[in-house]
Amino acid sequence: MGLEHKLKTVLEKIEVAKKKSSFKQKVELIAATKTRDISQIEKCYNLGVTTIGENRVQEAENKFVDFPGFKTLKKRFIGHLQSNKINKCLHFFDTIDSVDTFKIANKINNASQKISQKTECLIEINTSGETQKNGFLPIISKELISCFSLQNLEIVGLMTIGPNTSDEKKIKNAFSTLRDLKDKINQEIGANILKELSMGMTNDFELGVEEGSTMVRVGTGLFGSRKY
Repeated sequence: MGLEHKLKTVLEKIEVAKKKSSFKQKVELIAATKTRDISQIEKCYNLGVTTIGENRVQEAENKFVDFPGFKTLKKRFIGHLQSNKINKCLHFFDTIDSVDTFKIANKINNASQKISQKTECLIEINTSGETQKNGFLPIISKELISCFSLQNLEIVGLMTIGPNTSDEKKIKNAFSTLRDLKDKINQEIGANILKELSMGMTNDFELGVEEGSTMVRVGTGLFGSRKY
């Protein structure tokens, strides 16, 4: 099955899931392109996918310098960001979707200030409670709310990775937890700042959409299994 057919299948599944959702939201498809080469990204781009997500700054840097559609492609950083990669991340990416601690948020803010930039971000929340995953706890904490006082960050939403299980009830519960937290944060800060919910990957994006996701991150579902 080629990329064009896989893309059509994913988009159809998104539309079916949207009909099951009570939130009537728009959903953006992010092609997760970790380990994918330029030819695959370019083919995806030519088929109409205008947003990609990369997990590693160094890998992305090597790809982007050779990609002719670099300027018109929206590039979202979706991996765990190390402090020493922040400056390069700000150079190569349009958004950082994985701000997982106040410490890293503050460092991104300071680096953004130095280049007179306001950086679009999503806050990563660990809704599954799995210790191997990064992110803030799904509660209104001082650290979490403090992120919204950082002047050079434009925090527009939340992101989570679903639990590592085939239990649909547990997955949907994690996603509904993120949605509820978004509403609580908006209420806490007294403004409807958070609009986006990035939840759902290849194995669970349909459940994410049903629970109100506005962004889904699909890699294997488009490109097939990764080769490391």
